[in-house]
Amino acid sequence: MAAEFLRVEKLTKRFGNNTVVHGVDFAFAKGEFISLLGPSGCGKTTILRMIAGFETPTSGSIEVEGQDITHLKPNQRQLGMVFQAYALFPNLNVGDNIGFGLKIAGMGREERRARTDEMLRLIGLPGFEKRFPYEMSGGQQQRVALARAIAPRPRMLLLDEPLSALDAKIRVSLREEIRAIQLDLGITTVFVTHDQEEALSISDRIVVMNAGHIEQLGAPHEVYNKPATRFVATFVGTLNTIEASVASAANHQVTIDGQTVALPSLPSGAVDGSAISLTLRPEVLSVGNRPGNDIVLAGTVADVTFLGSVIRLRVALGQNTLSLDTFNDQRTAPPTRGEPVTISLASKDLLILGE
Repeated sequence: MAAEFLRVEKLTKRFGNNTVVHGVDFAFAKGEFISLLGPSGCGKTTILRMIAGFETPTSGSIEVEGQDITHLKPNQRQLGMVFQAYALFPNLNVGDNIGFGLKIAGMGREERRARTDEMLRLIGLPGFEKRFPYEMSGGQQQRVALARAIAPRPRMLLLDEPLSALDAKIRVSLREEIRAIQLDLGITTVFVTHDQEEALSISDRIVVMNAGHIEQLGAPHEVYNKPATRFVATFVGTLNTIEASVASAANHQVTIDGQTVALPSLPSGAVDGSAISLTLRPEVLSVGNRPGNDIVLAGTVADVTFLGSVIRLRVALGQNTLSLDTFNDQRTAPPTRGEPVTISLASKDLLILGE
């Protein structure tokens, strides 16, 4: 891994008797795009605000490029911040909004104008410098807020759920633009979101937060395919849970709704007759007996949801009902409710998770 750029050690934040961040640790390299992902109230925005200097840690430290910034004022940290609510000055036009930080820093008028024009080209809004925020769409306003944050050339960019107020299609487009700009500038970025798809699609690494603790830190494919805890597995993506019983611990066999199947392994302590929970992602299930799949189960289609390119089936096995994703095929009609169906999977794709 490259040299550390951002380091957070034992960072804790308490409000009265309520601890919202519990001694978190992480470190990232220069140029990484990091997402803090988790449900509302998990502490992700509080961490971002402590990095920005808007909240003071109860204990712990924050370093950027080897400099301890834990107790510096926000304007002493050389960081750019983009807020959820844009926070543009309504009485200033776009050009003056983007150039505000440059003016405060003492940059001359001509240099400020040149930098503002450069930022407008970067965000795809050349010629918009005379417009006012109320004359622009939400997506355009957020682009301006991004340009204002990066105009002073900060050493790190902080984004606090910047897309949450936008509709779904604009969110997808703008997150791709943010990632492209971040890669172009090579700026280290910390992005706060509760949207798993956003985090998975644009991050180099993801910090999954829950109740003020870090549940897992890893690349998107690691977090999704190899969740460290049950919380990560259920929060990041859709997860099926299968309730089974151990038929033969010696032979690694379990019974799923009367159907006995063999697994590569069982948890330590499993004994014949004991209950066991297995989990798997919808996409690892197949309709029919697909080659390479060593577990075949019989069930009935309980529900069919058309999602465009993907069709999600819910298949009832008995006590267990599993979600299954299959690609839409224009030449073949999907199964219908009540139709008997065979599904299959590879036993290696089953996850046995702890807490």
